[in-house]
Amino acid sequence: MATTAGPAAPTQGKGVAPLRAGQGHSFLLRRLHSLTGIIPIGAFLVEHFFSNFVATQGPSAYTKQVALLAGLPFVFFLELCFIWIPIAFHGLYGFYIWYRGETNVGDYPWMGNWMYAAQRWTGAIAFFYMGWHVWSMRFNGVHILTNSAAAFWKVQNELRHPWAVAFYFVGIIAASWHFGYGIWLFCAKWGIVTGDRARRRLGVVCVLIAAVFITVGSATMVAFLTSPPVPPPTNISSEAQTP
Repeated sequence: MATTAGPAAPTQGKGVAPLRAGQGHSFLLRRLHSLTGIIPIGAFLVEHFFSNFVATQGPSAYTKQVALLAGLPFVFFLELCFIWIPIAFHGLYGFYIWYRGETNVGDYPWMGNWMYAAQRWTGAIAFFYMGWHVWSMRFNGVHILTNSAAAFWKVQNELRHPWAVAFYFVGIIAASWHFGYGIWLFCAKWGIVTGDRARRRLGVVCVLIAAVFITVGSATMVAFLTSPPVPPPTNISSEAQTP
């Protein structure tokens, strides 16, 4: 008697699926990684970009904005719990995801592979950019949170180096793209947006979000670069003025 063969198991080509759920602890860590990219890191990114955008109104307005943020109660613990620890987890676990994944964009140039690779590279650039930015603004020279009057001068003084201008611009682009596509991944992974058509529409919105952030960040840089040079405050020592 003839036997009917069962359906062949579907084959799956190499490459990276755009949405990976993970299993067990991996599932929980990936969900936490996705969540921290939006809350609180995404919220901080929105605040940071648009707070710095006040620089387009001049040094006085920027000084007042920095003083306002520095005057928040328990500002150190707020930054530690809602900025530095989430960024450290999100960045380091992102490197782990990158280490465990494969892109194969040369052999399999699919959109999912390219987007996966772009998200990993922009995340790496943004992570090291933020580390350098924190070190240069907080720990190298005058501390702007304890001396807000020096904030505009310090940023302007740093941007007098062409390599710093280039690094800032690349960092702005990387952070903006990573956040924009991160919103798309978050909505897709958490089931907020389902269906190919809805995801395509969300993709357009996320690209526009990234473009807005790049525009805001670029305009802020232009404000520092084109404003008349601001002299350092008189209470700043000569050692602290050295970039």
